[in-house]
Amino acid sequence: MTAPVPAFPADFLWGVSASAFQVEGSPTADGRGPSSWDAFTREPGRIRDGSHADVATDHYRRYREDVALMAELGVGAYRFSVSWSRVLPDGHGQVNRKGLDFYDRLVDELCAAGITPVPTLFHWDTPLALEEKGGWLSRDTAERFAAYASVVAQRLADRVPMWITINEPAEVTLLGYGLGEHAPGKRLVFDALPAAHHQLLAHGLGVQALRAAGARQIGIAASHSPVWPASDGAEDRGAAELYDLLTNRLFADPILTGAYPDEGLASLLPGPVAEDLRTISAPLDWYGINYYNPMRVGAPQPASPAGEFGGIEIPADLPFGIRPIEGYEHTDFGWPVVPDGLRELLVSLRERYGDRLPPLYITENGCSYGDGPDPATGRVADARRIAYHEGHVAALHRALAEGVDVRGYFIWSILDNFEWAEGYRQRFGLVHVDYETLERTPKESYAWYRDLIKSGR
Repeated sequence: MTAPVPAFPADFLWGVSASAFQVEGSPTADGRGPSSWDAFTREPGRIRDGSHADVATDHYRRYREDVALMAELGVGAYRFSVSWSRVLPDGHGQVNRKGLDFYDRLVDELCAAGITPVPTLFHWDTPLALEEKGGWLSRDTAERFAAYASVVAQRLADRVPMWITINEPAEVTLLGYGLGEHAPGKRLVFDALPAAHHQLLAHGLGVQALRAAGARQIGIAASHSPVWPASDGAEDRGAAELYDLLTNRLFADPILTGAYPDEGLASLLPGPVAEDLRTISAPLDWYGINYYNPMRVGAPQPASPAGEFGGIEIPADLPFGIRPIEGYEHTDFGWPVVPDGLRELLVSLRERYGDRLPPLYITENGCSYGDGPDPATGRVADARRIAYHEGHVAALHRALAEGVDVRGYFIWSILDNFEWAEGYRQRFGLVHVDYETLERTPKESYAWYRDLIKSGR
């Protein structure tokens, strides 16, 4: 390791993450139905490199090889996602036993390797049949999700000790329904708010279904970022507060406090909101944080784009603008590298929610760098990724020292994979994947993480 890493508790959970659509491939194998992302990738111009995920990293066929890589890495847990349409091709109705069997085999393989399986039930890939009936704009999708959660838990709960309902409902709402940059590609702006409410309702109903099926240790993986005002001016501070409300508090407050952060906002949401909030706020065993970088936000600037969100241009007609964060290194994705933002975020969540905040896990943290194998040696020297994770792990340790109850850290991701609207242009993996041959090559960051896990334990 290039720098000493502080000691962590002996039972601290070190893991890696991936998602079904990004790694599995085999989109029609064994009866899998299409998802919203299968359809989205077929629309011209949607994916920046014109690619699709029909093969991805072929994890569906190579999962044993990938689990062996995780075992060699020494991780305590693998956070993967279940493809809803692989289990229920139409999103509901007849269960596809062959699809469910795959996750049964994957869980068995992980358990045999001493790796805790941590399934996420929804990681953006809505069954296309449900999307065509309204997707997350429809309350019915939340109810279908609960039935699906029950099916998966009935099969796997005897071996799975830790569950995630939904991944990043904020991104699905903003990028999928608000701005149209992700599946399903709708540009509804603020009319996308029902998608937020219905995902939160699905989470609450999913918690009920999981517990009824015998599942334990249930959480959610929510994206959160510190929001920095562009200046001390009243307009910039107000814009930053609105952005924080829409991307952070809109999703955390209902789960952790049983209320939306703004009554006017709540009045825009569909259904019996007060009754739904009682379902949404069912107690959790833990709360997952996906952190990548802070956001710098100011008042809108007329006649110019509002900035970028994860490489995606934000329209100029929104009541806030995204400003660049200067003075820091940036990843190949253009995201600023701000390790202490993780500590800042964790401390602020504890201060905001107090004893309502359950134990935390960092369910995603990672960086995109395009380093490939050296032609002479075959080694993948990715020193920037090592520095990124060293900085974030150190920041995480500072948060623990300040009294924040964090119990695990999952790197995004174990493999280079299909990076949504970017296609294969961005590489987040600890393991390099040659997309022509599918050969896996552990990077130097893989060795760094292996050494960290050994010393951290």
